[in-house]
Amino acid sequence: MPPKQQRGEATVDRLLTAALRVYAESGHEGFTVHAVTRASGTSAGSLYHHFGSFDGLAAALYARCMKQLFEQMVTALTRSRTGRTGVRALVTAYLRFTEEHADAALFLHASAYSGYLDAHAEEIRAAKESFRRSVAAWLRPRIEAGEIAPVPESLIEAVVIGPIAEVARRWLSSTYEADLAEARRVLPDLIWQSLRRVP
Repeated sequence: MPPKQQRGEATVDRLLTAALRVYAESGHEGFTVHAVTRASGTSAGSLYHHFGSFDGLAAALYARCMKQLFEQMVTALTRSRTGRTGVRALVTAYLRFTEEHADAALFLHASAYSGYLDAHAEEIRAAKESFRRSVAAWLRPRIEAGEIAPVPESLIEAVVIGPIAEVARRWLSSTYEADLAEARRVLPDLIWQSLRRVP
């Protein structure tokens, strides 16, 4: 890789890392161009050069955090042999990521309905599509074998991830009380009941 490209990638990484730290420490109100450039030691010009806009940086950070989460979930899933253990693996991986990477999880949940994601919808869809395809590929042979009920691919995320995401959102919020350990115990079987094929 040419040195100029290496420097560019290092700057992108520094900006994204700083952006997540700023968001975690200062929340939405403190998440500004000035705060991120100050924390990263880069210029506003550099930020705009690499991301086009501050919204572009936020969308790139969202995609980065989402990719980290999905990679952990897919890795856990592909180690599982049965539908039931696969569901447990997905739940555990999501909640473990939330607990161990609370800053990234908070940014994901806080950004879910932000306007800047609309402007970068293609990039976000592409990142989600890779995850959806991986889960669908894992489910397909188990559906064909009669272990799992047919689930439209468009609904997989809602059925499997929806309940976990809501618990994580509550745990990350100061408004609600949520127990991740309890969720790890209870949710896998509840989600499994909604997916398994009933004879």
